[in-house]
Amino acid sequence: MKIDIITIFPDYFAPLRLALVGKAIERGLLSTHVHDLRGWTQDVHRTVDDAPYGGGAGMVMRPEPWWAALTQLAPGGASAPRVVIPTPSGRRFDHPYAVDLAGAEHLIFCCGRYEGIDQRVIDRWATDEISLGDYVLSGGEVAVLAIVEAVARLLPGMVGNAASIADDSFATGRLEGPVYTRPDTFAGADVPAVLRSGDHAAIAAWRTEQSLARTRARRPDLLDPARPDPAGPDPAGSGPDSRQA
Repeated sequence: MKIDIITIFPDYFAPLRLALVGKAIERGLLSTHVHDLRGWTQDVHRTVDDAPYGGGAGMVMRPEPWWAALTQLAPGGASAPRVVIPTPSGRRFDHPYAVDLAGAEHLIFCCGRYEGIDQRVIDRWATDEISLGDYVLSGGEVAVLAIVEAVARLLPGMVGNAASIADDSFATGRLEGPVYTRPDTFAGADVPAVLRSGDHAAIAAWRTEQSLARTRARRPDLLDPARPDPAGPDPAGSGPDSRQA
């Protein structure tokens, strides 16, 4: 998979060279390219923002540098990438959405700032508008880091034990239950006896029971029969707001 990221703060993405994502880049499973949007400006001040039409607080990111960047980075035709813009009015990001994005060959992330990106850029280029949740960040960089990590760990060969991904929270439509490791006793608390029993059927049953109990207590909405199946993405669209979340 190829990932391009456009931002006015390229240094924000140093963490991409760390941990599993960094190892995937080193092994050639993933290529990432971070671009400074100011490289596509035409004035001496490298201006990327201007006052909003209609008045109001804040500034809006100008369309010209975004248009130039995406014209260069986003080829057309069958090889056209998915262009992702984080925004609080986008579709809520979840595990099925991450699975959907993991199937793409090329993703371009556009990190907006201020009050957002001129809507004409979004209307022309965006294939996906994504929200991490019901809050607003100062820019799209944090959201992009989260999305890239969630997507990258689903790529073939990314995680040493692929079975661990299948048991993750949300992968099954439930939260994962508690996990333990050595020592058997620590701080006065014991590892549940069933996990030390060697009875694989009993262990599987216990884990399912704990997963369901935790989900009922913390995220009962995940057990709603009307909720979309986690095996496939929700095709819902997104709204026009272009600030970041």
